[in-house]
Amino acid sequence: QVQLVESGGGLVQAGGSLRLSCAASGRAFSRYAMGWFRQAPGKEREFVSRISWQGASTGYTDSVKGRFTISRDNAKNMVYLQMNNLKPEDTAVYYCAADAASIYSTRRHDYDYWGQGTQVTVSS
Repeated sequence: QVQLVESGGGLVQAGGSLRLSCAASGRAFSRYAMGWFRQAPGKEREFVSRISWQGASTGYTDSVKGRFTISRDNAKNMVYLQMNNLKPEDTAVYYCAADAASIYSTRRHDYDYWGQGTQVTVSS
């Protein structure tokens, strides 16, 4: 199975920045589309960003567009989410997800593997 481990979360003031990292196991990582999702307490897990298996295509939910940047380094089996100008509404547990079928989807059920999540808290 594929193991995904997120890191880089923490407490940050509004307007600050964080970079989340997701370390993936397996040599097939470079063939997976990857996504970032987030879930706040009492809320649905929502799509944040996605990246194709080659990294040529990226996408973002409207609320983070222009502030967040997804990237990947297939040589290191890593995917990143650079988060700038953070807002209190960004507070959530952030999850890295892998889609073995490389659908490049915004929907949770299209992803096969999930990390344990990393907490991001943005204070005002």
